[in-house]
Amino acid sequence: MRRNRPKMKIGHFIVIQTVILVILFSLSVVVLKEKKINDEKTRAASINEIKVDLTMEDLAKADTKEMTKDSEIDKTADSSKEKQTLENSEIEQAAEAEIKEIEHTEIEDTDHTDIDNNSEVGEVLNDNETKDNDTRYEQVDARVKEIMDTMTIYEKVCQLFFVYPEAITDVSPTTTAGKTTKTAIAEYPVGGILYESMNLITGEQTTEMISNIQSFSKIPLFIASDEEGGIVARVMKSLGTTHIDSMYYYKDDGNETAYKNANQMATDIASFGFNLDFAPVCDVWSNPDNTVIGKRAYSDDFKQAAELITYAIEGFHDGGVLCTLKHFPGHGDTAEDSHYGSAYVSKSLDELRQEEFLPFEVGIASGADMVMMGHLIVTDVDDLPATLSYKITTDILRKELGYDGVIVTDSLSMQALTKYYSSSDIAVKAFEAGADLLLCPRSLNDSINAIMNAVSSAEISEKYLDESVKRILTLKVKSGIIDY
Repeated sequence: MRRNRPKMKIGHFIVIQTVILVILFSLSVVVLKEKKINDEKTRAASINEIKVDLTMEDLAKADTKEMTKDSEIDKTADSSKEKQTLENSEIEQAAEAEIKEIEHTEIEDTDHTDIDNNSEVGEVLNDNETKDNDTRYEQVDARVKEIMDTMTIYEKVCQLFFVYPEAITDVSPTTTAGKTTKTAIAEYPVGGILYESMNLITGEQTTEMISNIQSFSKIPLFIASDEEGGIVARVMKSLGTTHIDSMYYYKDDGNETAYKNANQMATDIASFGFNLDFAPVCDVWSNPDNTVIGKRAYSDDFKQAAELITYAIEGFHDGGVLCTLKHFPGHGDTAEDSHYGSAYVSKSLDELRQEEFLPFEVGIASGADMVMMGHLIVTDVDDLPATLSYKITTDILRKELGYDGVIVTDSLSMQALTKYYSSSDIAVKAFEAGADLLLCPRSLNDSINAIMNAVSSAEISEKYLDESVKRILTLKVKSGIIDY
């Protein structure tokens, strides 16, 4: 008996330990029960953990076995230390099982019910969010359909064009939006207006001009600026908004700086009525001989650029404007400037996938609103500039990278295109390649007529036209440019 008593004391001690653990466990359940969990995934994970902790089946199965072990301890006084250790562990499990058995009903009636309720709450929240999203998508689709049902083919074709105000007013520079603009936007109901430094005189004048042209347009417009910071910053240059240098100078200042810079530029231009920035630059300055991009790039390292651009996108959005990834498939490794002639990308497609595409893929995943095509000839893929290349615009950007948003061209008046093609040919080829928005053609009238003729002759189907118009209008509705 003397040899058995120490073992009984150990058993009692283990029981006391187990009771304390159960009490602490019960308190933790109460704390978890009262905690507000906003993140659904965190909520689901927490609930699953609690479910596992409170599972009774395994403990119940061990009950009989543990009681038998407890009896065997009394009969085996000369057991080895190794066996004692094992048996003591089993006593602890048995005691815990007994306590659990006693409290089983109470726990099941309270905590287990709470778990079930929490699971139901999580499921309801998931269902509600799904329903909310579904409802929102249905509302957006319904609003887009409502607009498209009222549009003529001509209005749909005009919606594809994004132009300088001078292209419709024939007044240079255009610095007001009055009767001339009202007449012009009715004649050419374009999808967007790009303002440059010469259009912006004062903050008050800019705000009034943008407000007026929006009020004249049957379908609200994208109002854009090239506001990258540094040497490309139209609003900053003309209206004296917050000075921000070229992005390359901030490459080692961290993600928060990338966010703050984008947010500041967005906030500044949004205050005048702009709703879209043709930024951030996703080109990586990987070729020291490159002058067209250079310090406009966020970095000379692909991974660093991709990370910084993710934060920039968030900054633009939080500042109140849409943003654009440019210039796909990547202008940072070229030696030539596409403003003045053909620019070549000599890397293989596999190299591009590993390097140049990275900032674009990350930017797309981060929710960028548009991707701008560069006039770049990728010799490993096509002899045509990317803007006119179905292989690059559709096969690679749309299909391979999975991008289903709005694709905008770089300016169609740049010499990389105009040296070799007419405005009419450029417009049709770019649209057939997969672009949705055709930016600043040399001749708006010729370009519109070319698309109209292509639709009339069935070279371009109405269904294909509608797909682009739907993408454009969907972005306008989702972003609040068009009410719904």
